Amino acid sequence: MTAYASPTAPFASPQEADAGALLTIDLSALVKNWHTLAGEAPEAECAAVIKADAYGIGLEPAASALSDAGCTTFFVAHLCEAERFRAVNSTATLYVLNGLLPGTAAHFAAIGARPVLGSREEIADWATYCAGIGKKLPAAIHIDTGMNRLGLRLESATKLVSEAGLMEAFTPSLVMSHLVSAETPGLPINAKQIKAFEAVRALFPGVPASLCNSSGIYLPERPHYDLLRPGYALYGGNPRPGRDNPMAPVVRLAARIIQIRTVPDAETVGYSGHWTAEGRRRIATVSLGYADGFLRSLSGTNLKPGGEAVVGGVRCPIAGRISMDLITLDISGLAEDAVKRGDFATFIGDGISLDEVGTRAGSIGYEILTSLGHRFARRYKGSDRQGQDPFI
Repeated sequence: MTAYASPTAPFASPQEADAGALLTIDLSALVKNWHTLAGEAPEAECAAVIKADAYGIGLEPAASALSDAGCTTFFVAHLCEAERFRAVNSTATLYVLNGLLPGTAAHFAAIGARPVLGSREEIADWATYCAGIGKKLPAAIHIDTGMNRLGLRLESATKLVSEAGLMEAFTPSLVMSHLVSAETPGLPINAKQIKAFEAVRALFPGVPASLCNSSGIYLPERPHYDLLRPGYALYGGNPRPGRDNPMAPVVRLAARIIQIRTVPDAETVGYSGHWTAEGRRRIATVSLGYADGFLRSLSGTNLKPGGEAVVGGVRCPIAGRISMDLITLDISGLAEDAVKRGDFATFIGDGISLDEVGTRAGSIGYEILTSLGHRFARRYKGSDRQGQDPFI
């Protein structure tokens, strides 16, 4: 049981003592996961994807911890995220995955961010800007090998490479693609994409190449190339679904019990009465809800189990619908003196993984992690930020 598992344990700050829920983020585990992933491909550089506020844990603390650990290449999705990153790291190589919006080239140049160019229009815009300032600034080239989302198709890339003057105006610093189903080894699409990417590399001799996301690092084909781009696995998600998770858990979510009541047989709990007490039940109401990013699909009914939380070392099911600010748990399996108002229920951690929560929600751990809200008190462990959240 951790130090914050009872209301009498010391809190790290007044914010923690006042909050209904506490999100603990272990930055040392984040760094450990980066080293683990890098160790899978020592011949390649291991970057870090810190988009979506570093998958919800906080872009600035994550970027600082990973930079201190030796990571020198980062990926974000938006230019606004690149600005935030530059406030804590002015020198690392920084790519913006969502590409070059019209009129933003000068902003990219001003903060030293590199666009990931995925269309002829984007390439032409970047080339025109570079030619205009007389500098061959770097950018990545994104090739679509099967995702059909972003990137140049192979035939378009082949044509562009031969187009006079266009590619010569800037410096292609990376050629990359994105795997469709790397989490499922053996699917034909993986081999198909790897083969297509080999053809792509031939178009850009001498340019570093990147194909692997978190799960791609563990594909048996080991298509590591020059640069790895892990995201979800850095934050504790399992890059090998169905097998043991090699990643250390990074987040722990615990919310406080604000009321305990006894519900008589046949009475309902929560909105619309979707959960009915079968016999006398004890119900704990917890200060957590879908406004905090804990998805409503984790609600539990008598016919369909939902999510669970650990209370006093025992897994307890969610009873009824999750509401905006509250969750009700069936704690009937606990002794009456085992839990009281102010104690914590753990929703992620204590044996409940991100991936389990995602599966129970009918979703994925990515959505759970990136949905976690900012009403929580946040405790950062494993750094000089322990016990505080200076970035919010």
